[in-house]
Order: sequence, then structure tokens, then C-alpha cells
Amino acid sequence: MVSATRSRIEIVLADANPLVLSAMSEVFDRDPRFSLIATASTAEAFLAAVLRIPAQVAVIDWNLPSIGGARLIEILREQENSPRVVVYGDDHADHPRRAMASGAAAFAPRSGAVEALLDTCADVAAGKMVFPFVDIRELQKDPIATLSKKERTILEALSKGLTNRQLSAELEISTNTVKFHLSNLYDKLGVRNRAQAIAFYYSSRTDKIGR
Repeated sequence: MVSATRSRIEIVLADANPLVLSAMSEVFDRDPRFSLIATASTAEAFLAAVLRIPAQVAVIDWNLPSIGGARLIEILREQENSPRVVVYGDDHADHPRRAMASGAAAFAPRSGAVEALLDTCADVAAGKMVFPFVDIRELQKDPIATLSKKERTILEALSKGLTNRQLSAELEISTNTVKFHLSNLYDKLGVRNRAQAIAFYYSSRTDKIGR
């Protein structure tokens, strides 16, 4: 019995609407594939829950107060052992594309069937990414959109000519952490060094001004 419980997918739910949160909780409680470990109605409560009790998957409302889904995903990306995120939102806007760009593992529309949400969470726990049709060419045109807030801050600081030590002092992080973020930043931009990253930054800004 214990082994069966441990094999379940540990999940956290976060939605600002108490009725939606209650209904989702009941749905996941009934499905033997999942173990619901926490619910939250705000981003702050959600973060407190996942930092206290690790989970495999999180289902979050894209408009979760007070910081919203995109910022919440950015914060999670900077934490170790954070859950893979399924964004639960309206699909009539560009939410699926924005969720993908932010680093979510999946998008499940509120208009979809309950079974589809459950299956999506199971797929995400298995390491898959699940999105409705998204034209990824738009994402590829702007790699800066894939950077975390910290990485964007570092890129902007790089453009001012700051050294690693100066970056460390300005951002109040260690030089090793600076190097870690720089490595990730270079990978995402497809560049090899800080000079190329700075050139990419100014080229991107010029392109946006010219549009």
C-alpha cells in the first residue's frame, strides 16, 4: 500500500477562483494516478507550499495573483527541484505561446475536458511537453524571450561593460552564480562569449526599434 502511494504523481494546484480550485482538487483526489499535496489561491501561498513540500507537477492559473503565471514560472526556474508547470488558462489569447516562452511544460485550456487536464499532467510527470499548436518560429525569432528575469538583468548589465566581479557586487550574488547564469544565457542565445552576447543584445534592441 505504501509503495502504491509513493508511485503516485505528487501535484500542487493553484487557482484564484475558489470554485475552480475546489473542483480541480476533487478531480485529482479521485484519480488514482495522483497524490494532491497542496492547494493555493495566490502565488505567494503556492511558492510557500512547493518550497516546503516538493512536488512533481504544478497546475497554475495563468493570472494567479499577485504576480501572474509568467513571473511565477521565472521564480520556479531559479529554484532547485521545482515542479514542472502546467498552465491552466484561456486559450483564446496568446497564453499558450507565452506559457511556452516562460518555461512551462504544458498548457491546458479551461475550455477543455477534465480528462484532458489529467492526461496532460500525467504526460508532464513522464517528462513530456504538451501544448496546443504554437508557431514556435515566433519564439525562435526572439531568444531573449526565453531568458529568466535574472538572466535578462545580467545581459543588460553586461551591455554596460561590467566584469563578473562587478556583476556579483551589483546583483548581490556570488561570482560562481554569475558564471552559472552567464553559461545558461550563452546557451539560450546561441553565443560563445560575453562580446557576442552584448552584440546580440544591441542587435535585438535595434531590430525592435526598427519594427
